[in-house]
Amino acid sequence: MNPIHSQGKLALPPLIKMATAPLDRNSNMPSQHAPSLAGSVIEATAEGGEKLLLRIQNMSSTANLGVPLDLKKIALKCRNTEFNPRRFGAVIMRLREPRATALIFRSGKMVISGSKSTHNATLAAKKFALIVERVGFQPKESIDFMVQNVVATCDLKFAIRLEGLVYAHSAFCSYEPELFPGLIYRLVSPRVVFLIFVSGKIVLTGAKKESELSTALTKLYPVLLEFKKTTSPAVSNPVAASSAAKGNGRMDIEEV
Repeated sequence: MNPIHSQGKLALPPLIKMATAPLDRNSNMPSQHAPSLAGSVIEATAEGGEKLLLRIQNMSSTANLGVPLDLKKIALKCRNTEFNPRRFGAVIMRLREPRATALIFRSGKMVISGSKSTHNATLAAKKFALIVERVGFQPKESIDFMVQNVVATCDLKFAIRLEGLVYAHSAFCSYEPELFPGLIYRLVSPRVVFLIFVSGKIVLTGAKKESELSTALTKLYPVLLEFKKTTSPAVSNPVAASSAAKGNGRMDIEEV
């Protein structure tokens, strides 16, 4: 069984054993404990075999350490932390590698954001739990780690007629250009929300797995292709074109 995942929960002992020894940056760390860039770019296959690239921008996840915490003690003993109980009732803790930010609450619950893959989000949760343990609080052996939201972007490389799209798919779309320049398209299955812009750039949010992003884009791509904006050839010099048209008209009259 994978030491990172155990029935949907994070197993802490492997990371704790590794971190108790001095960490050498030049040594070969186990793959499950090393930050990875893999997964930050996802490939989706559209109809006709066209490849679409999705880039993950943020991943939000939650975990539960299962122990009450003294936030003031954590803020005083840990680096890269912020704690202002008058403004917000949680410690803000940041990691450099993998890059992630955690909101740690008094109840022991954490909200982790800033990672760009499930692997890095899992690793960040385990590192935050280890830091809390070193302060003097003993988390439970497995923490309830769960990805709550994945945000990704994609560029379709063609413009889209948003007015036609919202007219044909009004049951799933909302478009108020006076308030927001993007069209909001809510896909039913998988439950993913698209923000679609005229330029062809889209933002996908609401997914809980990377696979849901590629499935959703593959599903919606034929609809977006149907409303591809076709531009008529532009006239480089409209004054010269109008004068030429007038000249052609005079020649026709003279010939008659």
